[in-house]
Amino acid sequence: MERLLMQAQKVAYRFSLLVCGHQEDAEDVMQDSLLQTYRNVGRIADPDAFRTWLYTTVRNACLMKRRLRAGEPRHHVSLAHEEGAKEEHAPVDVADTSRSADEQLIDAWMGQRLRRALQALPSSYRAIVVMRELDGLSTREVATVMGISEANVKTRLHRARGMLRRQLEDGA
Repeated sequence: MERLLMQAQKVAYRFSLLVCGHQEDAEDVMQDSLLQTYRNVGRIADPDAFRTWLYTTVRNACLMKRRLRAGEPRHHVSLAHEEGAKEEHAPVDVADTSRSADEQLIDAWMGQRLRRALQALPSSYRAIVVMRELDGLSTREVATVMGISEANVKTRLHRARGMLRRQLEDGA
């Protein structure tokens, strides 16, 4: 059970971060999802259905979190980053020594562009792209998680790819 929850934690956090868009929300969603997983894992009769069930749980938790934040502004400005403010505890980045500095910069730049392009997608399209393209779920699994037909998944995925392509071309 512990191994299952550790694997589920990685999947839940990554998916919730990409779908919810906020680190704090992603952490909350991950915790909620893991708690639901722990409580209800005995109800899953087919072990192959676990992955689909986990994604559905995370997606629903993201939707609930989004509903709770409906009236809040999209971005918050920290007072610590105000002009003239002194930041006492700056985060420290540790470089990945397995890749050269220029490769790391290119990766970071491309990753940032891709994250911005993903964030620009409507949430239903973003969730489908993340599940299908990044996490490797089948079209049938994505359809089950999203509660739509497989044909609709394919249509939305095609549209989302086009939107991403345009976003990435515009930002080039």
